[in-house]
Amino acid sequence: GFEAFKSLGYYFLVVLGGLIIHFVVVLPLLLLLAGVNPLRHYAAVMPALITAFSTSSSMAALPLNIDCVITRCDVSPKIASFVLPIGATVNMNGTALYECVAAIFIAQVYGIELTWLQQGVVVLTSLLAAIGSAGIPMAGLVMMSIVLQSVGLPLEGIGMILAVDRILDMFRTTLNILGDSCGAVIVARSEGEKVGGFGR
Repeated sequence: GFEAFKSLGYYFLVVLGGLIIHFVVVLPLLLLLAGVNPLRHYAAVMPALITAFSTSSSMAALPLNIDCVITRCDVSPKIASFVLPIGATVNMNGTALYECVAAIFIAQVYGIELTWLQQGVVVLTSLLAAIGSAGIPMAGLVMMSIVLQSVGLPLEGIGMILAVDRILDMFRTTLNILGDSCGAVIVARSEGEKVGGFGR
């Protein structure tokens, strides 16, 4: 009945809320600590973010992200070409967040109460699964099976979140690409490069 759609809507909003907090609070704070103007940085990498949002693929947005970080953020090609490809594979902030929330949601739907230890296992396996996740559309959904199996949740639960996964994938891929670009700029600042500072 309608209750299923209502709970799925809550799940959608919780994941989206977590992604927005990371987008609006965590990443700007990291940029501020590195001495980089977050608004200028976000504007500089906007073409890469739009590509990530429309394709849901970190790998498809990677060449544009490298170009934006080098030409618009003034990061040296040496740092950008090293940090960004690694980030596109390893730095999957949005995917890890989504897998944690999805696992808890599936447990609640099935009426399975997870202990604190099991929730810790969910967090740990979500982080590890996100690192091993491919930079292609809906790759996080495939890795979800590892997270569910780690705490004995039924794999059939993945079918419940399929209805909203494509839309969430667009948002989490955008966050992943933004996190990669922030990482490249922060590394460049730590190496003494004058990139995207407040005086620019």
